[in-house]
Amino acid sequence: MSVLTAIGMMSGTSLDGVDAAVLRTDGQDVIERGETLFAPYDRDLKAQIRRAIKAALEGRDGAAEIGKAAVEVTCAHADAVERLLEKAGLRRAAVDVIGFHGQTILHRPARTPESVGRTWQIGDGAKLAEETRIDVVSDFRAADVAAGGEGAPLAPVYHAALARARGRPGATCVLNLGGVANITFVPESGAENEIIAFDCGPGNGLIDEWMELKTGHPMDKDGALARQGKVHTEILRMMLLNPYMRRKPPKSLDRYDFKLDPVLGLSAADGAATLTVFTAACARASREFLPSAPAEWIACGGGRRNPALMNALEEALAEPVITAEEAGWRGDDLEAECFAYLAVRSLRKLPLSYPKTTRVPRPMQGGVLHRAPR
Repeated sequence: MSVLTAIGMMSGTSLDGVDAAVLRTDGQDVIERGETLFAPYDRDLKAQIRRAIKAALEGRDGAAEIGKAAVEVTCAHADAVERLLEKAGLRRAAVDVIGFHGQTILHRPARTPESVGRTWQIGDGAKLAEETRIDVVSDFRAADVAAGGEGAPLAPVYHAALARARGRPGATCVLNLGGVANITFVPESGAENEIIAFDCGPGNGLIDEWMELKTGHPMDKDGALARQGKVHTEILRMMLLNPYMRRKPPKSLDRYDFKLDPVLGLSAADGAATLTVFTAACARASREFLPSAPAEWIACGGGRRNPALMNALEEALAEPVITAEEAGWRGDDLEAECFAYLAVRSLRKLPLSYPKTTRVPRPMQGGVLHRAPR
């Protein structure tokens, strides 16, 4: 198949901003990783998105807050595309497609066969195509959820492509430490239909929420506060009794499925320490759902920059834990690269998700194509 040039764009549950990356791929192999860009959200946009999330969680689908945030999110992504084109020295006509994930404000997959799941990413793909004059693929999760899947995670097929390219012996487990933590188990064969993936815990989400509450800072930089604190094992054990931990994968979390309530009586440092170890303990608990022990764990996402969390993972897991950079990957850009890759797969009518990654009943295509004005 021919190789296409794509721009992938992702804004995660941390609400820090837009990651964008150029990728050349045929939808199966990664041919070349190009220029990248991070465009932070300003304070006003973060506040708008938080208001939209609140409205969505409260069931106010038509709220003005959601519409306003959607417009601003689209504008922020359009601006990021222009900046990336300039930075990369790319002509607009040289880009075949943009993969536009949008900003998640609600993720509620079906919990029973009788229930109906829902996933909601705001942002207008048609408007982005109009503004950038480049074709856009958006709505990556909707088809999966409509078919009964969890709608997440969607990165596993990209993780598998990267793992195949490394050519290392043994299975690989990719641990993405974003607002929510998810794992991708890639068998030694790299076969897409044998990938196992699921959300395993809160990732950085609870730690960041705790820091905001107790210190006013958005994150525990370098794990400094956690390193000063004491882990409360009784609270840790209680948190690990969350029913989610016993659910068999595939399974996925909303950013707000885990609460701070168990640690609210602790000091700032003890709370940070306990939540950090809890995140690692969730990763350890996920091992029981894997068909074999991985040869290594590759940590990506913002959490890989937290030494306290990485130390906790090394203590919790039996196998070596390395960072994305140590694996030869670009840890800050994986998710943006992923949506460039998925956009090309969408154009090629290749599956984005599988029964063992999202619980969808069959390999599932996805994404909605918005043609740019010609």
